[in-house]
Amino acid sequence: MAALSTLLAATGLAHLSLGALVMFVVCLGLLYLGIKKGFEPLLLVPIGFGGLLANVPVADISGPDGFLGIIYDAGVSNGLFPLLIFMGVGAMTDFGPLLARPVTALLGAAAQFGIFATVIGALALSQFVPGIEFSMQDAAAIGIIGGADGPTAIFLASRLSPDLLGAIAVAAYSYMALVPIIQPPIMRLLTTESERRIVMKQSRHVHRAEKVAFPLVVLALCALLLPDATPLIGALMFGNLLTESGVVDRLAGAAKNELINIVTILLGLAVGSKLAADHFLHAETLGILGLGLVAFCIGTAAGVILAKLLNLVLRDPINPLIGAAGVSAVPMAARVVNKVGQDHDPGNFLLMHAMGPNVAGVIGSACAAGVLLAMVGG
Repeated sequence: MAALSTLLAATGLAHLSLGALVMFVVCLGLLYLGIKKGFEPLLLVPIGFGGLLANVPVADISGPDGFLGIIYDAGVSNGLFPLLIFMGVGAMTDFGPLLARPVTALLGAAAQFGIFATVIGALALSQFVPGIEFSMQDAAAIGIIGGADGPTAIFLASRLSPDLLGAIAVAAYSYMALVPIIQPPIMRLLTTESERRIVMKQSRHVHRAEKVAFPLVVLALCALLLPDATPLIGALMFGNLLTESGVVDRLAGAAKNELINIVTILLGLAVGSKLAADHFLHAETLGILGLGLVAFCIGTAAGVILAKLLNLVLRDPINPLIGAAGVSAVPMAARVVNKVGQDHDPGNFLLMHAMGPNVAGVIGSACAAGVLLAMVGG
């Protein structure tokens, strides 16, 4: 009987808590969204499964010596995995639409307004809502969700607020996945029927020399003006240079295939390790999810509004819908813009025009992360 009692005490059932059961449901929900609904499956599937592993009683899989803990220490706590993801993203990104119409960079910058507005909102919640206490570092890490850039959100959270990493990552990727649901109502609310029907002129041809010079110029400007953003910008621009140089196809192929695929698996599992009940089930989590949604909505609205203002001074008007693509959910935000435009005019193709602010948003969110790091002493 003593041996049986010892055996039962060692089982997971004997140590299963209500919090763990809640997190099992949450993680199964993430798997459902990724597998059944197709919402960001490349990350929601490993994050969801990692969360299941993290809540297994007794096993301590997410501890310092556990499977997930080792992965987390190897690439998330030091910010390595998000940088490698950015390298792969850079290799897959064509900055041609941005170079062809540089004014769209302003739309990518405007979309970052949601980040800084949410930083203020997080600090306000700490003042007025009992049970929620966000430091300045926490507020900065939460605000970056508004950039709709998962790797940047993880990078900044790992530097400023590791304890909130799980909630921030889940919020960032969830809202990225929900772009087709969140953005269209905001876009329609802020534009008129005639504005949504604006047909933009074909962009000019971008020469290869411009594409090769672009990552070098951006890196130089970043190093001079915003060195705190250099890790993210540098990784992004290096990956892009591999592709645009045209002389290292093997390296470019590895960056946008094998490397990014392997790191995506490890990053997702490591983020899932922060979904343990004792880390996730707090009042702050609900605050983060709410603030993330507000940040995303403000960023979308800011891009559309600036596009409308630019039309007051531009000789060739731009369709204000493309301002919504300033959030850096590449290329989903651009596809949503194209779909909304075609809902009102089937012959209006906005995809390539929207890619300009979309890729500018990637640079913008990285720069915003650098600004926040500099401001809060990260």
